[in-house]
Amino acid sequence: MKVAYKLAALLSIGSLIALSASAKSASETYLDTCHKDPSIPVPISVVAPKVESGYAGQTVNVEFTVDTAGTPIALVVKTQTDAQLSQAVVAAVKQWKFTPAHRGGEAVATRVTLPIHITATDSFAAYAAN
Repeated sequence: MKVAYKLAALLSIGSLIALSASAKSASETYLDTCHKDPSIPVPISVVAPKVESGYAGQTVNVEFTVDTAGTPIALVVKTQTDAQLSQAVVAAVKQWKFTPAHRGGEAVATRVTLPIHITATDSFAAYAAN
């Protein structure tokens, strides 16, 4: 559970820094600013959920395992929300890629809970800002 909170905190900080940077695209800056602690998975490729504007401001908590290859598997939506939003968020997170967590120099599968906050529906700003 501690790993999930670390991941959520790191993603939150990364998204704030990304929004303030202008030299790079938001996605490049967001991913470059993530703290790369070997004990937690770090996103290296993020895909925005495609949702309608009515979902802006909502948060969907998704629990999943980042396997040893960095692929999110066994996704479960932990927040009560409508099916359309849940499906859009799960479809997007399934496309994410991570640097897997490492222990003792070996990649390990890690279970995480990630709050996905829908911030906007236009261009890249629609990706989950945490």
